[in-house]
Amino acid sequence: MPTFEIAVYNQTVRQRLKEGLRHRDLKDDWADMHYVEIKADNLEQAWERARARFPADQGYVIDSVHPAH
Repeated sequence: MPTFEIAVYNQTVRQRLKEGLRHRDLKDDWADMHYVEIKADNLEQAWERARARFPADQGYVIDSVHPAH
């Protein structure tokens, strides 16, 4: 199964840090881009798995999904 690289950050963490506050559940480094590898059969499935793992309603923003090199 191919590996895909997900670029993701958390907008809520970014906003809280701008306000001089902290997120109650996530570390401050989630304000920065994280690169996470996931396995999927194709790009569409990789996006689906990324959205399931990093839900938008929890503040996650998926910047990109592409095949890992």
